[in-house]
Formats: sequence, C-alpha cells, structure tokens
Amino acid sequence: MTFEEILDQAIAMLQRRGRLTYGALKRQFQLDDTYLEDLKAELIEGQRVAVDEDGHVLVWTGGADTPRAPLAASFPQASSPPLAMQQAHAAQRALAPAVPPPPDAERRHLTVMFCDLGDSTALSGQLDPEDWRDVVRAYQRVCTEVIQRYDGHIAQLLGDGLLVYFGYPQAHEDDAHRAVRTGLGILGAMGDLNTRLQQEKGVQLAVRVGIHTGLVVVGAMGGAGRQEQLALGEVPNIASRIEGLAAPNTVAISEASCHLIQGYFTCESLGEHALRGVTQPLKMYRVLGDSGAQGR
Repeated sequence: MTFEEILDQAIAMLQRRGRLTYGALKRQFQLDDTYLEDLKAELIEGQRVAVDEDGHVLVWTGGADTPRAPLAASFPQASSPPLAMQQAHAAQRALAPAVPPPPDAERRHLTVMFCDLGDSTALSGQLDPEDWRDVVRAYQRVCTEVIQRYDGHIAQLLGDGLLVYFGYPQAHEDDAHRAVRTGLGILGAMGDLNTRLQQEKGVQLAVRVGIHTGLVVVGAMGGAGRQEQLALGEVPNIASRIEGLAAPNTVAISEASCHLIQGYFTCESLGEHALRGVTQPLKMYRVLGDSGAQGR
C-alpha cells in the first residue's frame, strides 16, 4: 500500500474508534518505528485530526464533519516489507494529493456586542486631529480594560467603534451575562474618563452599546496580507442595528439576549423596531442594571 492509502485508512479507523494505540497502528499496517513516526506526524500536525496522549495513544479531534476515506470491508495487510513501503512513501509524496484538511470555519452560538461613540463626527470637528486621536485612544483603553475583565474578544477596532465577541474563542455558559456586564461596565467607566476629558479637552463622550445573541460561522476573512477571525451571519448585523438605535449612554439588547439574562438584570422594553435588512420587527430592551439576584 502507498502512504496515502495507509493514511486514508488510518484516519477512517481513528475516526470510527475515537482512540488508537500506536501498537495497534503498527500491527494493523505492519509499520516500523520510522514509518509510524511519519504517520503520526501527518495525523497530528499535517491533517490536525488527532492529538497524542502520553506518547502511547492517538485521540481523534477531527470532529464528525471532517472528511474521511470510505471504510473498506476489511483493512488489508501490507504485502511488502516496511522498507519497500518507505520507498513507496517517498515516491508518493510529490504525486498524491493530501487528504482534505479540516474545515477552516466553525459554527458557534455567539453573543455579539457593538460599542460606538455618539456624535463622533461633531466631536472630531471640535478638536485638532491629534487631540481627537488621543481622545479615541483613551476611550478604547477604557473599553478594552472592561472587555478583558469579562473575557470578551475584541474582533475589530472600527475607528471609534468596537466589535466584541463573547463565546469565541473561549465559550462560557454565561456569555450573554458577560456581554451585558461589559456594556454596563463601560458606561460606568466612562464617568471617570469624561471628567478628565472635560478638564483636558473640553469634551464629553456618549457611548451606545448594542447586543444580540445567535448562531454564527466564525472563520478567517481577508487576504494573505491580513486575515481576521470574523463571525458571519445576521447576528453581527443585528447587533450593529441595535447599537444604532440605542440612546446615548445606554445598553440595548435583543429579545434573544434578554431571554438569556432574564432575572439577573432589570430591563425595560423598548418595543418592536423594524431593522434594515431584517424581515421581521425585532423586540428591543434597555438594560437598567444588575438585579442583584443569584438566580432566575
């Protein structure tokens, strides 16, 4: 058998069983130690469908959707000695196509937060560009400190706007809670910043926060020069629309997010709103504060 055939059958066998010892692979395919190391490297590093456990076992990590080779009725034993197999391996490296890699995007249940400055165009016109840059950087630092406190992920800094994910790359059971606490924390932190900005620059900042929760696909976007891990789907768009409708210095959330935080925060209904690009009107809520409850 060629190396590619052994690799395909090893992937199928590992996916079917979930765990395989290196001894089982050597016996199944009559591999010597050098050939086994090549196979192990391809499964762990090349195809990224397995991880090593204690130097004795391969554990499948490819997921249910990872392409696999069709299962044969039985796995044939190699008819040639290991040396011949190694020679065939070298010949096939340049000729045989690789097994398709795992998908480069994943589905996630994500809470997305947009945070933006209100009337930023008018504010920027009041200041010298360098002074306005200092203001925006100070605002970004304040927001970042709060976001990191609740383990949020800043996906993009969009001028004076921030796109933040809760649930990627690290998921938590309370990601919607973390997003709301972050929004309220940013509003609270802006008080001290505004006191300083009023004294130094003569300006006051107003922040709008919009939050929505739902299913997205997260994957690499962009060209070779710059790539970002971005969430695609209607969830980020809806969060952006909600932020645009929020009153200055408030946190506005969707009904989906409100359902997840119900009982833990006090919310006020803002009624239904028709959002551009969304077929059905969306119920929105304003978060007034933490209810102090330990459960629903």
